[in-house]
Amino acid sequence: MIIAMVPIMTSWPPDPGSLRRPAYRSLVKAIETAIQNDALKPGDRLPTQRKLAYDLNLSVQTVSRAYAKLTEAGKITGAVGRGTFVRASQDDVKMPFVTRKTSRGLLDMSILKPVTDHAHEDALQEVLHAIARSVPHSVLGGSRPDLGIGAASAAIKHWLGLCGLDVGDGPVIPTNGSTSAMSVALMAAAQPGDLVVTENIGHHTLRPLARFLGLRLQGVTVDDGGICPHALEDICRDHGVKALYIMPTGMNPLAFTMSEARRAAVVDIARRHDITIIENHAWGPLQDAPPPPIAALAPERTLFFTSLSKCLIPGLRVGYLAAPDHLGAAVANRHLVTNWMATGLMTEIAERWIADGTAEKLLNRQRLALGDRADYARRILEGLPFQSSPNGLHIWIGCADVQQEKALVSAAREGGVAVAPASSFAIGPHGLHPGIRVALGGQSFPDFARGLRIVAQITRQISGVEI
Repeated sequence: MIIAMVPIMTSWPPDPGSLRRPAYRSLVKAIETAIQNDALKPGDRLPTQRKLAYDLNLSVQTVSRAYAKLTEAGKITGAVGRGTFVRASQDDVKMPFVTRKTSRGLLDMSILKPVTDHAHEDALQEVLHAIARSVPHSVLGGSRPDLGIGAASAAIKHWLGLCGLDVGDGPVIPTNGSTSAMSVALMAAAQPGDLVVTENIGHHTLRPLARFLGLRLQGVTVDDGGICPHALEDICRDHGVKALYIMPTGMNPLAFTMSEARRAAVVDIARRHDITIIENHAWGPLQDAPPPPIAALAPERTLFFTSLSKCLIPGLRVGYLAAPDHLGAAVANRHLVTNWMATGLMTEIAERWIADGTAEKLLNRQRLALGDRADYARRILEGLPFQSSPNGLHIWIGCADVQQEKALVSAAREGGVAVAPASSFAIGPHGLHPGIRVALGGQSFPDFARGLRIVAQITRQISGVEI
């Protein structure tokens, strides 16, 4: 076997004559370069080790060693019986919020949090005192998850009912918040190499998560009413779509709530093309009388998850994932291997609060507080292009282009306020929806008002809008 000492080609597959010694390192570099140059994209299937060895005139052991190095580096992933797929990318989206290290001196309006006050502190102290007086076994000694997935408790059913969903005796699993539920749902709905579609501006962790799982991800056109059915139909007709991830009720960065008619159209498309739907309802019953969840329209194909973190207390990392019967076992298994079980103390607090009415009292308090802040925002932002949802946790301020977005984010930061740029939420080309997301909660009202006035003033200066 002759291996030439020449530069590596950037195309895929590489020319056998372009490889250098040691051969496995040269192959690793060739695959990494192909990923960086988009010759290999996330979700692409790589040749089997035996086939690639034959094509490149290498030994199977050499290819096996290269694949092992790429797997260790997080570049590729293997699925038993399905093959090896491109997993990682060099341009993972940046998180929209600031970290503790970078938030010093900044008023953080980049991350979505509910409004909390003394009522939340009092409620938490009261339930912790009650638990301490008689510690349940699930809190003290719970270390073994239910290996199956069963019907929800009365409290969980009640909470899901407030979200508009009647799960009956269908499978429901408690999770450590909506992030945990999101990961489990994606793993249950799709396998490495499958195509998942979503709004072309959506959840900020979906893009990197899809890459880590080896899934292909494609954005679907949205307007001010949500995902466009005709665009979804076109993608489903031309490609083998496995799952649709969707945020139809207020929490999308653009703050839209899909109408019942559009939800029905999406369900019709999903049924005709046999697509599993993952519905992110993380805000829970925060919105006033929204249309029925998609899961209520298509329970046979929808994985629905919600949480208490966004509408009650950020630290209450409790969520609920409802699944169709045929996906119940898959959901239980994926949750077992990634989370083992939901934290006993958190789930105990959640169920007690739901059962004794505390959760609804705090929920109503949250609705009033966010409603007041939305009213204030409408006055302060009058004349500016912004969108919001009833009792929503954020507002969206549109920009003319990406350059204006960058200037606004930078100027706001210089003014002492952190906001989230559209680039963090883009699924596909960034320039389709330039703008910023501004959180309404997480701060005292005086700090919120001060931060919003700063953002409004800077937006008017940069966009040239006069009061």
